[in-house]
Amino acid sequence: MRCPFCSHPDTQVVETRISEDADSIRRRRQCGKCDKRFTTYERPEVNFPAVVKKDGRRIDYETTKLRASFTLALRKRPVSTEQIDSAIERIEEKLLSSPTREVQSSRIGELVMRELKRLDKVAYIRFASVYRSFEDIDEFRALVDEVRK
Repeated sequence: MRCPFCSHPDTQVVETRISEDADSIRRRRQCGKCDKRFTTYERPEVNFPAVVKKDGRRIDYETTKLRASFTLALRKRPVSTEQIDSAIERIEEKLLSSPTREVQSSRIGELVMRELKRLDKVAYIRFASVYRSFEDIDEFRALVDEVRK
């Protein structure tokens, strides 16, 4: 890495730490020519596919929206934060391993439903009833019967 003060190409890592937010690595470096020290941060560069909404708009993928969906569906249910984190990781791994650069929002919804079904049947029904926009009680009953099997 080049020194930001004198542009010398030879710098040495003096100290390495995980940052406070645990999302990056903080490195203290020292220039081999001018002896000045500076800090750099290493963060992984992850490119999720763009999300294509029902109306055709394209938006950036956001983990916070996915987490909010899980949190709402699992409100007052006996599911740990670690289990939610694992479910989100599985969904994100599928998205990252996808060869496409875009993903339909409906695909993400289906992945969420699959994970909720594994975690908690009540949360699954909560999410599905909103996600699938049930029009009558028979559609809801069919979903409950599916879960009972």
